[in-house]
Amino acid sequence: MAVTRMTYAEAAVLAVANAMRDDPRVVVMGEDVGRGGIFQQYKGLQARFGAERVIDTPISEATIVGAGVGMALVGMRPVVEMRVVDFALCGMDEIVNQAAKNRYMFGGQGRVPLVMRMPIGLWANSAAQHSQSLEAWFAHLPGVVVMCPATPQDNYSMLTQALRGEDPVIYMENKELWGVQGEVDDTRVHEPGRAQVLRQGDDLSIVSWSAAVHTATQAAEALAAQGVNASVIDLGTLWPWDRDTVLRDAARTRRLLVVHDAVQPGGFGAEVAATAVQATGCRIARLGAPRIPVGYASRLEAVARISPAAVIEAALSLMADAPAAAAV
Repeated sequence: MAVTRMTYAEAAVLAVANAMRDDPRVVVMGEDVGRGGIFQQYKGLQARFGAERVIDTPISEATIVGAGVGMALVGMRPVVEMRVVDFALCGMDEIVNQAAKNRYMFGGQGRVPLVMRMPIGLWANSAAQHSQSLEAWFAHLPGVVVMCPATPQDNYSMLTQALRGEDPVIYMENKELWGVQGEVDDTRVHEPGRAQVLRQGDDLSIVSWSAAVHTATQAAEALAAQGVNASVIDLGTLWPWDRDTVLRDAARTRRLLVVHDAVQPGGFGAEVAATAVQATGCRIARLGAPRIPVGYASRLEAVARISPAAVIEAALSLMADAPAAAAV
């Protein structure tokens, strides 16, 4: 076992490097990957493995994903880089109608072990076309796994697992976590569909994923100082998601707050909330971003951010058996 302190981006580099070292079928494709990617999530890989395995592509997301699907169907294990999830929309036919459906439509004869990296979330002062969280779009899509790592350890363990899978993985790293540091054990591999209980509490359960996990944890610590003891659960994988862990905790605390950075209406939090209500009858509140484009100016951008203070307010409202304020 080797435990090393590294950043979220460095953890991703390590996971891809190990996979490329161990399996010559693993290749990387995307814009700027040769120089390490815009977040340095491929730093040093082209120098180590060569331009035939770390492939710089034209600016065409449809081409990148389409080539990745074709490579996967003939036995390779490609990683395709979308730079930010906002740009993946240019390759949606290849994602939705080719990668996701091939195994089903050809009776299992075709498999698409393709990892599609689509960074999500706010990116400071990057405005409406570079700051979206669209994970619910892909959780809605049959045929794909959806992963949202929250820590450097998650980014290593979950990407390692994604690179070993036999089905397409929508891999959604958060744009503002790349520099976050933490300890990484390079022997740990994520079990798909298994949530992590980061904090155990008796008063309410807070469920989250990606960068919002850190917001929820900060809020839970502040709530503890006010005498409210909250569990914090990081889903990690949105599909398949860990119903058992969430429902068990919600049944115990009888209150569930789902927190995510994505726009609240139609967010994946609604799926978690509806499932929990049907199964346990617990009280539910959701907290997500308002249904607005993210502004460029810092003051406008702040309106779209979910803060620890907002989580605390929603939690206290839930504790008081009053509905939390709804997003616009």
